[in-house]
Amino acid sequence: MPAAITPPAVPQTKDLAVPRPTMLSNQNKDMANTKRKIICFSDFDGTIFMEDTGHILFDAHGCGPTHRTLLDEQIKSGERSFRDVSEEMWGSLNVPFDDGFSVMRETLSIDPDFRTFHDYCIANSIPFNVISAGLKPILRRVLDEFLGEEQARHIDIVANEAEISESGESWKPIWRHDTELGHDKALSITEARAQANLEADDGTIPLIVFIGDGVSDLPAAREADVLFARRGLRLEEYCIENKIPYLGFDTFADIKKEIEKLREEDEKATQGRGVPKRFNPRANMWRRVSSQRAVPLLVAQTPSKEEKMFLWPEAFSEFKTQPSVAEGVAA
Repeated sequence: MPAAITPPAVPQTKDLAVPRPTMLSNQNKDMANTKRKIICFSDFDGTIFMEDTGHILFDAHGCGPTHRTLLDEQIKSGERSFRDVSEEMWGSLNVPFDDGFSVMRETLSIDPDFRTFHDYCIANSIPFNVISAGLKPILRRVLDEFLGEEQARHIDIVANEAEISESGESWKPIWRHDTELGHDKALSITEARAQANLEADDGTIPLIVFIGDGVSDLPAAREADVLFARRGLRLEEYCIENKIPYLGFDTFADIKKEIEKLREEDEKATQGRGVPKRFNPRANMWRRVSSQRAVPLLVAQTPSKEEKMFLWPEAFSEFKTQPSVAEGVAA
């Protein structure tokens, strides 16, 4: 993950001293006047929509439910990779795109409160992104159909591209990453966080929210500050079994209520009044600084060598090349 983060310019040696009280006062004043940006990422199949778009297509126009179940078991057992099995499933389709979409239109059901939640995101300038192991052309068409193109255009989709022949005889995923998963959701979250950091005019680090339903969402969920897991499904079970902090939800109405609370809590935390306990401990590492101006304080006070290297690898490497005070005196 660190390699995907663009660290700040290497600080000068003189900046590594513990800040004086006046410096801390100025930094706290900056923090008090800063309200951090919230960015939402959500899984698609089983989260925004109750059904799986790929499964609908495979069962109706591809390998069929029996063989698909067998292939799913091969993924779960580790016999074959997700990418390998997925290529077989998509390759089994023989239907033009529009005809395949017809069965999805008839079968899919959207979370009853998603539209209201997304309206809330738009009204409050909260970017909402879909992050999925599916195919982007399908997800875009589904959102346009169920939400309308005007509302759907506010949703960015981070997913695999696809080559689909006009006749429908060939469906080929174009994978985002050269891995066994095809799409490394954790890497996509990390890249988005780094980009948001660069685009922030005030230097604030964004609060990342992830919404999901299955264990396959866990890699991305681990990179988020706040995790929402649909109640009664495997992601929630996994979080309970492994004591992973999460917020359960039945519909996106629950998420809207919690986001409103989190905005209030995070504003207090940004002003130096404590970090809410519900945040992901691992992601909290990124919350220790609210702006690039506070980098010297962060480097000086991080508790371990490993953590310094994780946060600012280039800056830490520079420390090793700087001559020590003793060497300077000896010279």
